Amino acid sequence: MYSHRPTARGRQRTMARSMWRGAIQFGLVTIPVKLYLATEQGGIGFNMLHATCLNRIQMKIYCPYHDEVVPRSETVRGYEYAKGRYVVVTEEDVDQIPLATLRAIEIELFVDARREAHGAQFVKQAYYLEPESIGRKAFYLLKRVLADEGKTAICKIVLKDREQLAALNPFSSTMLLTTLHWPDEVRSIEELALPEEEIQFKPGEVAMAEQLVASMTGDFSADAYRDDYRQALMAVIEAKVAGEAPEPIHRVEPTQIGDLMAALEASVAAAREARREAGAEEVATEPQVAEVAEVAEVAEAPRPQRRRKTA
Repeated sequence: MYSHRPTARGRQRTMARSMWRGAIQFGLVTIPVKLYLATEQGGIGFNMLHATCLNRIQMKIYCPYHDEVVPRSETVRGYEYAKGRYVVVTEEDVDQIPLATLRAIEIELFVDARREAHGAQFVKQAYYLEPESIGRKAFYLLKRVLADEGKTAICKIVLKDREQLAALNPFSSTMLLTTLHWPDEVRSIEELALPEEEIQFKPGEVAMAEQLVASMTGDFSADAYRDDYRQALMAVIEAKVAGEAPEPIHRVEPTQIGDLMAALEASVAAAREARREAGAEEVATEPQVAEVAEVAEVAEAPRPQRRRKTA
């Protein structure tokens, strides 16, 4: 698995290294696989420096009991079971845990891929799967069945010393394993200061908001987007390296919404203008802003009261 996109420092990315090796347990079928991180940090890395000399700060492991710096080779992993008392847990201890998910992706359940019980708030980390040669046929059979039936496999796997819930889905020419937060790790929205009563909208506001969504609707392609912040930050860094003053940034401060209807109308017009500049074609059936505004005015206009007949 190679990626040739340059990093922020201009270096080529090297071959991906598997971070886990085990097997998918699918009933009585065992499918040997390797696990690779599907994402990586794309930000600009900074080093901690001493402000007076601009030399890198060294982070050392210090033992206050012996009053000395300790090499990493002399460190062990411990669990505090009582105040100030620890038990050492070694890799051998972990390997002896009698748990099926220690070296396996244990499929627990199949759910509708479009209606899985987990939502976006549960998603944690994505991983690519690579089948071992001995299990390729079974791997791609499972992938095909999931795609044909529109199913997601809910699994459990041990990663980073924790058993994690995960979802397994077909993805391009492989499968994607997405680890999920446990329910007790997801905060409740009851902690937020949300309105207790349902917000009421005028018909015209809804119509204009729908029109704004329609005018900004298109096909998503991640390649069409870029990290503008990273690019701007690199420009600042390169200017400072060259001894030049960075170009001043003119920030556009967000304006307070006064007239919601007017803001929506202006937004629709701006979105359409942006699409025209980008060469996008207007949808023939799409109503014009003035037409929608006219509909809104009619919807919001008060009905004339009937005059009572007099005897």
